[in-house]
Amino acid sequence: MRLRADVAIFDIVGHLLIWLILSVITLGIALFFFPYSFSKFIINRTYVIDEAGQERKMDCDIDLFSDLGHVLLWFIISILTLGIGYIFYFYRVWNYALNNTRIN
Repeated sequence: MRLRADVAIFDIVGHLLIWLILSVITLGIALFFFPYSFSKFIINRTYVIDEAGQERKMDCDIDLFSDLGHVLLWFIISILTLGIGYIFYFYRVWNYALNNTRIN
């Protein structure tokens, strides 16, 4: 089996522009929700291809506010560590997203 991602440049630019605007408007607070959106953005455009060549779509079943306690905890950790905790937070969100992904 292998994976194939179908991520278009225009989709990436649109996604980044939305999050850039949100980050400026919220003075950076939106960046704590960005990893959820980013992981879902990539996973939902990824397909699993089996040995027979059949494609099955991956479906990430999270939303931006699904685990608000997780966001708040890592927000505090990131502030206390002067931003270093955010790097670890990004990995933890990917872990969470992959654990909440199905293959249709």
